[in-house]
Amino acid sequence: MAHLDDLDEYEAELELRLKREYQAVFGLFRYCVLTPDATYLCNKLERTYAPQPAYPFIRLKLEDVWVWDKNRPTRIIPRAEILVTTGDVTIEELRGEGDEPALTPEALAERLGGDVSPRDEDF
Repeated sequence: MAHLDDLDEYEAELELRLKREYQAVFGLFRYCVLTPDATYLCNKLERTYAPQPAYPFIRLKLEDVWVWDKNRPTRIIPRAEILVTTGDVTIEELRGEGDEPALTPEALAERLGGDVSPRDEDF
C-alpha cells in the first residue's frame, strides 16, 4: 500500500506545481482557450468554423502556447492546432490587442523561483 500512497503523493505534487505555474504565467497570455480535452493559454489565435450536416467543425490555430498538462516535459510550445467536432469551446480574451503583458520574464522567473538570464552556452 505504501507504493500507492507514494504515487498519490507524487500526483498531488505534480498537480500543485501545475496550478502554481498556471497562476504565474496566466498574465503573459492574451487568450485562454478551453476545450473538452484541455486548457490552453496563447498570444495568437486563429479560428475557423465550418458547419457540417452532422456536426460543427472548429479549427483553432494557436501560437505562443502554454498547455495545461502535468505529464508533458514542457508546457510551452510554439504552435498548436486543435480540431474540435463535439463539445463546447470557450475562448476568453484576457487583454486587448496592443496591451502589454503584466509580467516581464524576470518577474515570471522570480514567481517560479528560477533564473531567466541568458547563459553563454545559450548562444
